[in-house]
Amino acid sequence: MITDTLFIAATDRVLAQVGDALDAALAQSDADVDWTVNEGILEIECEDGSKVIVNRHLPNRELWVAAQSGGFHFRAHEGRWQGTRDARELGDALTAILMAQAGVSVALPALQAP
Repeated sequence: MITDTLFIAATDRVLAQVGDALDAALAQSDADVDWTVNEGILEIECEDGSKVIVNRHLPNRELWVAAQSGGFHFRAHEGRWQGTRDARELGDALTAILMAQAGVSVALPALQAP
């Protein structure tokens, strides 16, 4: 099993990648979306006041996403963050969620898992 330190470092990289991709997308968009990262929690506030939250869950070694469309859990599997219910990759899920909820087309890089 991966150590706490390695898991935290890996998830911090993922959250930073999502933030960088959001910045790039917002530079090309008129959408009024704000985001912050604080202690393993990425909070994206959409123009309509709704939020998308991506956070690490240390006990389960997962990344969790909360959105209007539901709650989703992603676990490291073969170097990718894969949905625990449907095997969908985190990047694909976030791209769809952000388009539906925030109206922003975000091009996410491959989000590597430990």
